[in-house]
Amino acid sequence: MVRDGIFYALGLMVVDVLLWKLTSMHWLAAIPIVLALFFLWFFRDPERVIPTGPGLVVSPGDGLVTEAEWIETTSGSRLRLSIFLNVFDVHVNRAPISGVVKHVEYRKGTFINAMSAEAVLTNEQTMIVIDGGGYEVGYKQIAGLIARRIVCAVKEGQKVERGQRVGLIKFGSRVDVLMPAEAVLKVKTGSRVVGGTTVLAELPSVIRAAVSA
Repeated sequence: MVRDGIFYALGLMVVDVLLWKLTSMHWLAAIPIVLALFFLWFFRDPERVIPTGPGLVVSPGDGLVTEAEWIETTSGSRLRLSIFLNVFDVHVNRAPISGVVKHVEYRKGTFINAMSAEAVLTNEQTMIVIDGGGYEVGYKQIAGLIARRIVCAVKEGQKVERGQRVGLIKFGSRVDVLMPAEAVLKVKTGSRVVGGTTVLAELPSVIRAAVSA
């Protein structure tokens, strides 16, 4: 479990005790208990089975694939996948590939609906780029309408492993994944994905290089 859930739950238990002592409405004291249980559940952090093998890009988060398209960036063509996390999904983020964190950039912004096309441009977000050795995969932690805090647990120069826990977005939110244009999709719009476990795409050139090595 993410420790934030424990902190929220403890705070609500204090509120519960105060309500119990200061009011005669015992039903009112039940509300903080329900909320405390919700936070303990929401901040769950289950173990995941991480796929092995070269050239695999796994999902950085649980949720629903809402968009998959090829876009042009300053670094060339990229395949972008958008994954929407609702309040019932696990919100711990995981590294999509193994490699070295090349770039981390946090940007303040708005908190409009994460499913909106404008959210990727205007919402609070953190962009992380991982160098996998000859190729790069980036992911964006994008805050949503309710989410008000992005937690990024990695820094530039740090080595990460595929499926490693790398951060958290509190409550509803969105994660975008940017992959090389050659990536072969293994999911589609409407697919439910599991962070660290679901393979989003394969990189043929990386697989060929590993086979011929």
